Amino acid sequence: MAIPQRIRDFLESQDIPYEALHHSQAFTSQEVAHSLHVSGKVCVKAVVAEGDHETVLVVMPASHRLNFQKLKTTLKANQLEMLVESELVGLFPDCDLGAVPPFGNLYGIDVWVDRAVACTEKIVFCAGTHEDCIRMRYSDFAKLARPFVGNLSDLGTAQSKAA
Repeated sequence: MAIPQRIRDFLESQDIPYEALHHSQAFTSQEVAHSLHVSGKVCVKAVVAEGDHETVLVVMPASHRLNFQKLKTTLKANQLEMLVESELVGLFPDCDLGAVPPFGNLYGIDVWVDRAVACTEKIVFCAGTHEDCIRMRYSDFAKLARPFVGNLSDLGTAQSKAA
């Protein structure tokens, strides 16, 4: 599967420079980082969660884990759960299952970025398939995704299922 047309059209219509990267099939962001020989700080992943019936997409370094308590507090949510892959099919219909791109705004979902990502010059992220990524400047990504920024993840800590 190639980069979904929706993502390609969006990037090209905004006249933002980016580099399309093809790699061997990988299913986790850490595997992608290894395959592309980039740091887990530069390779970012998108996690989809639902807080009080509001779906959000969180972008964080591949080397980090989502801190549910931080996200829950930031969203002022009473309940927070990470969506499972089967729930993502309807949200990202043109993407491979589990290959969530960080452009939640293209899919009607608010984007939150961890501060660690916002401090990075360039980022690499899944482009909707398990074999394609995009590399671009974070500042350009921020112009396109219009994310909220917060302290939402931790390095190397365990990830709870719900808070």
